[in-house]
Amino acid sequence: MEIISQIPKDLANFLLVVIFSLLIGLEQRKLHIELEFESLFGTDRTITLIGIFGFILYILNPVNLTLFFAGGFVLAALLGIYYFNKIKVKNQWGLTSVVIALITYCLTPLIYLQPPWMVMLIFVTILIVVEIKESLFQFSKKFDRNEFTTLAKFIIIAGIVLPLLPHDPISKWINISAYQIWLSIVAVSSISYFSYLLKKFVFPNSGIILSAVLGGLYSSTATTIILAKKSKKENDFVSITSGIVAATGMMYIRILILAWIFNINVAMKLLPYFVVFVIISAIIIGLLEIKRKTINNEPLKVNNTQNPLEFKTALVFGLLFGFFAVLTNVVVTNYGNMGVNILSFIVGVTDIDPYILNLFQHTDSSLHINTIVNATIIASASNNLIKMIYALILGETKIKRNLILGFSVLIVASILSVVI
Repeated sequence: MEIISQIPKDLANFLLVVIFSLLIGLEQRKLHIELEFESLFGTDRTITLIGIFGFILYILNPVNLTLFFAGGFVLAALLGIYYFNKIKVKNQWGLTSVVIALITYCLTPLIYLQPPWMVMLIFVTILIVVEIKESLFQFSKKFDRNEFTTLAKFIIIAGIVLPLLPHDPISKWINISAYQIWLSIVAVSSISYFSYLLKKFVFPNSGIILSAVLGGLYSSTATTIILAKKSKKENDFVSITSGIVAATGMMYIRILILAWIFNINVAMKLLPYFVVFVIISAIIIGLLEIKRKTINNEPLKVNNTQNPLEFKTALVFGLLFGFFAVLTNVVVTNYGNMGVNILSFIVGVTDIDPYILNLFQHTDSSLHINTIVNATIIASASNNLIKMIYALILGETKIKRNLILGFSVLIVASILSVVI
């Protein structure tokens, strides 16, 4: 270490510029080594010399950078001439090599003026972006026409609308702010959007169980309905039943993530209960898979094209959130904890996300933390009951017995968690 500290700073920086430039140039050489005709103005040697050229002009006048800017102008002019002839003679329009040359020229001021981690990050990013050209091309084929519209919607609700909303309570009857309501929408949309991206781009051809897990992260109720309907067309009844239970298991993880975001104390209280529920779901799935007698080799897709960021859905969610905020306050004021428990059971037959998120954001002393935990467990148990009813009505007869057993175990476990 003492020897390294004795190396002059300019020498060390010069070596870094040479090494980084040479590696970038070598990668350019590797990428184009099989071309019949040379299509670049240069690769390893030229890119390295451009880096050295930038270093020389920078250290000659590091204060006002006049020489460095002049050299950059000359380099840009030469690259412009090269690019013009490339289009004219070879009818090639790619700008990657030109941009890489300009970035290489800028390595010296980066090394002198920025921390080492920033320089390394830029260098590594260049290598990765250049290297994954084919992978990016294949990845882009998976995009449909509305993909960037969906991304734009997410950016709008999370990055534009949310910061603009007020933090003050809406009224004395609605003791919650517009910011909190929209933050809940953003949190739920983020989980749904993440599930959507995984299903579409990472696991597009996933089987029944994995499709159900990803679908459950989006909406366990919707996944249950889809799989129940599929049971009348598919002969792999065991996997379909396992998928419905897996989606329900993901509901607990989804609720736990939301609790962790909005109320860490509630999340810590819910954690042991929900871990048990997830383990029970896994055991049920394991027992069902052991009983498997037929295998369906064709992967079952579970609604991987549904847009998770519809503004109408967000509006309905916000209205439900406000409604439950008022209703919860009325119930707490007039009926206490027992009223909240009864309300939780009733709400469980609908979309429970707006209700439980309202509970998680109760910051006053009107609701004890144990009441919120019990209400969440009751709402999830009630939601399991309605999902079981949906599956029994919409599903094939052969899945009903296992579904009743699986959901009954989860519902009884939930009841015991609240009672004990």
